[in-house]
Amino acid sequence: MNELILELSEINPKEFFGDQNKNFQLIRKYFPKLKLVARGGTIKAFGDEEMLDEFEKRLKMLTEYFLKYNNLDENSIERILTSDSKADYQTSKQSDQVLVHGVGGRSIKAQTANQRKLVELMQKNDMVFAIGPAGTGKTYTGVALAVRALKNKEVKRIILTRPAVEAGENLGFLPGDLKEKLDPYMQPLYDALRDMIPPEKLDSFIEKGTIQIAPLAFMRGRTLDNAFVILDESQNTTHAQMKMFLTRMGRHAKFMITGDPGQVDLPRRSISGLKEALLVLKNVKGIGILHLDDKDVIRHKLVKKVISAYKSIENQD
Repeated sequence: MNELILELSEINPKEFFGDQNKNFQLIRKYFPKLKLVARGGTIKAFGDEEMLDEFEKRLKMLTEYFLKYNNLDENSIERILTSDSKADYQTSKQSDQVLVHGVGGRSIKAQTANQRKLVELMQKNDMVFAIGPAGTGKTYTGVALAVRALKNKEVKRIILTRPAVEAGENLGFLPGDLKEKLDPYMQPLYDALRDMIPPEKLDSFIEKGTIQIAPLAFMRGRTLDNAFVILDESQNTTHAQMKMFLTRMGRHAKFMITGDPGQVDLPRRSISGLKEALLVLKNVKGIGILHLDDKDVIRHKLVKKVISAYKSIENQD
């Protein structure tokens, strides 16, 4: 049996291995054919030489990630240990930079390979479609890019929009005035903004119209100049709504369209404007399209399992 000894240099073993060694136990599960023993900052591995080489490579990727982000959790471990290659985690300085410093000085960065690709794609194109399942950071990364563009004076305003009525619900049955009826549909956008802009400043931006959050219907007839515009939940647009939105694009504008084709809440026999747009615009120069997947899920680890479970059922249909 071959033996490999690795030292964790420049790293606090307790932080790297996690509370009660939970990170180390998870790493063990991905290498069931190896015997792994950790003592302080030393890891001993016993097993087949080829498997030991793979373990050494993956552990190096984990330590590089930890040194870069000062954090290691179950999702990041799983992404790194199941990635096709180290290239998935090697990024340019441009795409790896802090997108924005959020509330409390928190550094907000792209956290997965595809999120970093989204940052790069948005820098190269004025219109980008970010497609993927729930929890992959589509909207959050988009809002971070929009806030950065506003802070850098690359745009004069941020406009966030989404279809207001989903899953057959009717605004007329909700209590309150129009704003109170609409706010629940816009809540995910407010949540992202509150992570990145202090409350008083955010209220001021909204009051002055520097940041606008409105249902898609309110976009009709407008020309959106000097703005970073995000259409969220775009899978719930119709053909007419999507065409209307895309043709609102004015000068010096950035458009990001996010959506999950697997969660369409339109009535039966209605064609999703997102699905149609992806087919119609796939070869248009200047438009970027990125597909995120369950490896990009950064919510609770169960979200990834839920997505996989539903995918297996849908594939049987």
